[in-house]
Amino acid sequence: MCAAPSQSLPPFTDDGLLPPGDYRLTLDELSDSILVCGPAGATNWDESWRLQLVKNLAELHGQLRSVGIDRVFIDGSFTEEKDHPNDIDGYFECDQEELFSGRLQQQLNLLDEYKCWTWERDSRRPYPGYPKLQLPMWHQYRVELYPHYGQFSGLTDEYGNEMEFPSAFRQSRDGRPRGIVQIVEGESTA
Repeated sequence: MCAAPSQSLPPFTDDGLLPPGDYRLTLDELSDSILVCGPAGATNWDESWRLQLVKNLAELHGQLRSVGIDRVFIDGSFTEEKDHPNDIDGYFECDQEELFSGRLQQQLNLLDEYKCWTWERDSRRPYPGYPKLQLPMWHQYRVELYPHYGQFSGLTDEYGNEMEFPSAFRQSRDGRPRGIVQIVEGESTA
């Protein structure tokens, strides 16, 4: 458990968001950051749950690294001042041909004992108390990482224009700008 969060990230904004910007953190730095340890004075902060989410992310990140993917970004309620986030959301940059050919999914599922790497609509299942159907990855790890190769996300900006993942993931559900964390190996430049 954290004695005090490291200074790898700035404090949350008054709106409870990670301040806008791109933050490069190792998994160890993420584990010691305000996103896991919580802000000063937080009384109901679920540090153990947040740490478990990071451990789950580490498993999936390791699988991505094993197949040559090293650009992984996370955000969602995990990067907000929320005592108990539902999950970690994120995306990774990949080669379009590797994705569409099915090779990427096949390689990842060879590494994952639960074979959870799929984004097919018909693979989604309900979860009690949640209105949206969830991917197998979410059910197993409570992490959802989507492939990005330059496509649109399905989310729109305030003008109704569809955004790519990098833009969509850098704003809250109500359109406020927020920061995003890139998971890096070795020493970070936080």
